[in-house]
Amino acid sequence: MCGIVGYVGARDATPIIFGGLKRLEYRGYDSAGLAVIQGGQVEIRRDAGKLERLGALLETQPVHGNIGIGHTRWATHGEPNARNAHPHVGESGDVVVVHNGIVENFLALRDELQAEGVSFRSETDTEIIAHLVERYLAMGEDFPEAARKAIHHLQGAHGIVLLYRQEPGKIVAARVGNAGGVVLGVGEGEMFVASDLPAILEHTRRMVFLESGQLAVVQRDRFEILAIEDGSPLEVEVQSVPWDPVSAEKGEYKHFMLKEIFEQVRSITDTIAGRVDFEQGRIILPQLNLTPEMAKRIQKIVITGCGTAAHAGMVGKVLIERIARIPVEVDIASEFRYREPLVDANTIVLAISQSGETADTLAAMDEARKRGAVLWSIVNAIGSQAMRVADGYISMQVGPEIGVASTKAFTAPLVDLYMLAILLGDLRGSLDARQRRSLVRDLRLIPDLVGRCLDRAQAVEEIARVFKDMDHCLYLGRGVNMPIAYEGALKLKEISYIHAEAYPAGEMKHGPIALIDEEMPVVAIAPRDPWYEKMISQIEQTKARGGVVVAVATDGDELLPPIADHVLWVPETPWLLSPVTTTIPLQLLAYHIAVLRGADVDQPRNLAKSVTVE
Repeated sequence: MCGIVGYVGARDATPIIFGGLKRLEYRGYDSAGLAVIQGGQVEIRRDAGKLERLGALLETQPVHGNIGIGHTRWATHGEPNARNAHPHVGESGDVVVVHNGIVENFLALRDELQAEGVSFRSETDTEIIAHLVERYLAMGEDFPEAARKAIHHLQGAHGIVLLYRQEPGKIVAARVGNAGGVVLGVGEGEMFVASDLPAILEHTRRMVFLESGQLAVVQRDRFEILAIEDGSPLEVEVQSVPWDPVSAEKGEYKHFMLKEIFEQVRSITDTIAGRVDFEQGRIILPQLNLTPEMAKRIQKIVITGCGTAAHAGMVGKVLIERIARIPVEVDIASEFRYREPLVDANTIVLAISQSGETADTLAAMDEARKRGAVLWSIVNAIGSQAMRVADGYISMQVGPEIGVASTKAFTAPLVDLYMLAILLGDLRGSLDARQRRSLVRDLRLIPDLVGRCLDRAQAVEEIARVFKDMDHCLYLGRGVNMPIAYEGALKLKEISYIHAEAYPAGEMKHGPIALIDEEMPVVAIAPRDPWYEKMISQIEQTKARGGVVVAVATDGDELLPPIADHVLWVPETPWLLSPVTTTIPLQLLAYHIAVLRGADVDQPRNLAKSVTVE
């Protein structure tokens, strides 16, 4: 996951930046670089691969100065090579940028800039930012104002840090949406900028956390925070962070679970990174070792996992069958090997596991191997057993997940499965070029849509206060969002200890409707998808029996508010990707109810992060 470090002060910036990037190395990346202003000139060193390669480059081509910025990158636009590694510069070479996020309107902005005569040095979306800043500098704006106006052109969620050679004592940093944090470290005669606390904690414990829509102008002895919207100055609080590395890793968040919920913009961006060619409208999953011949040979896919991973697999079934037209079964891993599964060399068994060490899932993989199936895995932990024993894999790339209740390691596999479905459909010929490009194009929207869900956290907390004392809850969903009902119920019972269960909404009348009264709230996942009208009917049936309804609904829906008691709003999302957004308010609802009840959110009773026993 992309890391950013910046420094301005009296010391040599290079070792501080490089050391900070090393402390963010655990998050994963495919290239690294830094830029330092040395003797009035911008000096950039960058390379593909690990930081050791950048370190070797710095030994042969040393660079020293009192101000600089650095970056570790997961590729989103362009291959992971030295040319596309951050930092990037504009045409003059005076403006330097590092960036986390995806510029959703990248193609339109690039065409606009090229029409103005701008030439590009890389394939990245990030380079656009430097060119836009240069545009406004040429109009006579100062550096911070040029940056502010440039940011207004960008769609999506972003963390951005900039240098300008002609104003060599300033770093400009900005946060738009929730594409990862931007934190300032306040020192004595020096200032630091980073995407994560561990990068700078050894230098200072006085921090300022940028909120979405804020821009910071940082100099060695002072800083100013401005509103991106209109440039007005803002008052912010300098917070003191403990030295304890575990506490520090939580940053501004009370719990790891909340932090990880808010990291989902960034984790989804990194999940997409390097795997999507937006210009050609294609998916690239090289570690899967999938050839066109193998894709055409597949007769069946069996997805296996436990708990949250199984729920992701249930969504994957809908996606793969709908897009790639391959029959898919979803098997609970703990049951798979005991039913003598019918799998063979033309069957893919796809295991999903956050830890990659889940005993039941590994046992299912072993059984599939014995029966001759091809093994794939979707795993977060690099080098875990589920990754090693598979014939091909997709890494989630979400970074460490500390909270026991999985959040970002649920939404990332949803995106992975969507990409896998497109790739299979492409290789098997079940998608034409127009369909494929449209499905790929929708991926650009997801990080920002997730960020917009997270912007509504306070509204979710207010609803949580209404239901914090309930004893039971029923979750209902249909189609691609039926598994989200299962996942929402699991989150609530995992961390709040409230009894919750989930049903396909159409099954409510076949039994669960007997439970419905004013004491048992019903959470209905009802975005505007192909099952929307059916969900309206289910909600009406609930209300007719005196039930209290909390509806997950799409912005602008006028039918649901009159019949639902409470609404959790989500932005309009392409329906095949809607589970990624509908699950966010349910994560927040479970979290806030658990906190209000005084439960241990990060380490709920009786649960472990990695279940290594059967």
